[in-house]
Amino acid sequence: MPSGSLHPKGMSTFLTAEWRKLIMAQYEISTETLAPYLPAGVELDLWRGYGEERCYVSLVGFLFDRVKLKGVPVPFHRTFEEVNLRFYVKRTERDGTVRRGVVFLGEYVPKPAITLVARTLYEEPYSTMPTGHAFAAVAGKLLVSYEWRPRRLWYTLAVEAAAAAEPIAPGSVEEFITEHYWGYTKRSRGGTSVYDVHHPRWQMYPVERYKVAVDFGATYGPAFAGLTGTAPANVLLAEGSAISVGGGERLR
Repeated sequence: MPSGSLHPKGMSTFLTAEWRKLIMAQYEISTETLAPYLPAGVELDLWRGYGEERCYVSLVGFLFDRVKLKGVPVPFHRTFEEVNLRFYVKRTERDGTVRRGVVFLGEYVPKPAITLVARTLYEEPYSTMPTGHAFAAVAGKLLVSYEWRPRRLWYTLAVEAAAAAEPIAPGSVEEFITEHYWGYTKRSRGGTSVYDVHHPRWQMYPVERYKVAVDFGATYGPAFAGLTGTAPANVLLAEGSAISVGGGERLR
């Protein structure tokens, strides 16, 4: 979906919000690991750079703000954190258009109602748990952190970045990661559903230091245990923007 475009014909707006201060930590992973999670009708989207093809999963933390469902603010559900693990796919439509999107392996929020809606309407893998965040500007640096607690231990995703935002370079891995505008979901009764996410092109803050403290195996399953303690291939901090999410449909 091109940056700045409208929802496709037939897809109404389901949710509007702002996504702010997105930390995105990219890990290289084998295509074989992701194959069992691939919905029907899409294929893995690989980043092609430095003369190589690379398959990524991303651990993402961000702040959901000013949330509205069908244009209506929901009391006590307007601002909250989300942490998710996702990978990248694409689909070629009959007219030759390539839609680049994501598939979620796990999404964590602190609001039970958000989990209920996402699981019921989209069958997205949401779970409810305690979360937290902190933003600070100190000595010309921007400090951003997210925490979540799936069991007894708190996990952390945090960065220290330059305080001035800058454009994302064309052709960069940061552009690849942030320019996916569709969500694809494997449905429990077979088939695949799709929805679009509309937002403008983002800016990013150059990351100088980062911290990732999470047990991937305990959280996302044994297939991802090897990521624990592994240095990510790339970490970015995007400012984010206002966004809107389409109502979705089943793939034909």
